[in-house]
Amino acid sequence: MATTELLIARDALLRTRVRTRADTPLDPGQVRVRIDLLALTSNNVTYAGFGDAMHYWDFYPSGEPGWGIVPAWGFGDVVQSLHPGVAVGERLYGFWPVATHAVLAPDRLSPARICDATPHRATLAAAYNQYFRVTADPLYRDDDEAVQALLRPLFITSWLIDDHLAGNQFFGARDAQGKALVILSSASSKAAYGTAWALSQRPDVQVIGLTSAANEAFCRSLGCYHRVLRYDALDQLAPETPCVFVDFAGSGDLRRAIHTRLTALAHSLAIGSTHLDEVAPSGNGKTLPGPRMVFFFAPDHIRIRTREWGAETFGQRMARAWRDFSARATDAHAPWLRIERTQGIAAASMVWEALAAGRADPRAGHLIALR
Repeated sequence: MATTELLIARDALLRTRVRTRADTPLDPGQVRVRIDLLALTSNNVTYAGFGDAMHYWDFYPSGEPGWGIVPAWGFGDVVQSLHPGVAVGERLYGFWPVATHAVLAPDRLSPARICDATPHRATLAAAYNQYFRVTADPLYRDDDEAVQALLRPLFITSWLIDDHLAGNQFFGARDAQGKALVILSSASSKAAYGTAWALSQRPDVQVIGLTSAANEAFCRSLGCYHRVLRYDALDQLAPETPCVFVDFAGSGDLRRAIHTRLTALAHSLAIGSTHLDEVAPSGNGKTLPGPRMVFFFAPDHIRIRTREWGAETFGQRMARAWRDFSARATDAHAPWLRIERTQGIAAASMVWEALAAGRADPRAGHLIALR
């Protein structure tokens, strides 16, 4: 058996190559998973962009200096098992390499999930080491795996951002009528519009989306932004308006422009980096005027809420929000998502290059089929 995988140059994310290597025999307690379906979105570009700082390259080491394997969300089936608690044929949802196969060391098994205890992952974020057994996963439906692969991990982050802001009373960023104002960059990205949708369910919140001219019409069509502005129209934002900035773009120049213009900015939250070519020292949180930029790491917030609410309540609340959001995003009359499937690792490299270069259609959801 052999594994084919996509390698990405860690210092030049548009440079890729496909590698095929022979599989090594399993050790006792390990399982081999054949990866079936993966989603590639701008979220994966963020994983690569922060691969060193946030250790995303460490989940599936390539073994080659200078090259990395970006992780992606999706589904796979156990094809070999040397673990008595995991059966061949089990289907799992989780965090996989962009590859045809992966090896896990299952631990802390429950009816709903397993945890990967591969030694090199012990110090990495626990939320990414969990694999959901679809037969007991409350968010799983066998007729919409594509939507789950594409939107589920992004929406969980979106939902957590909404909870973070609401839990902190929007850091006091309310106008005279008591309305909170939240400004989102990269408004066409799936994580941003998921956040806008969650925030828009709150009657006391207004959401402004910042986007490029090319994506302005798409963002307006979503209906979850109260206002959409192009990046070159920041002068339309009243400087004295209390607000919160949630940055999905990662553009250093944009961050500085926002922090400089908005003198009543109450909180600045960095999520990812969809504009990798624009990330610059000018966007460093330590040098910006106004509030210090805070990086939001979803697994940390999951850990906090799970401890406060309990795992069962956390799961129930998330499941309700996910069902409502996914129903809206896939509404047959006005869908936000157009699913596009490609086959194989070589095709994945072309999708990756389009995403990393910022050329992808925001309405498209890219799925890589590997079987």
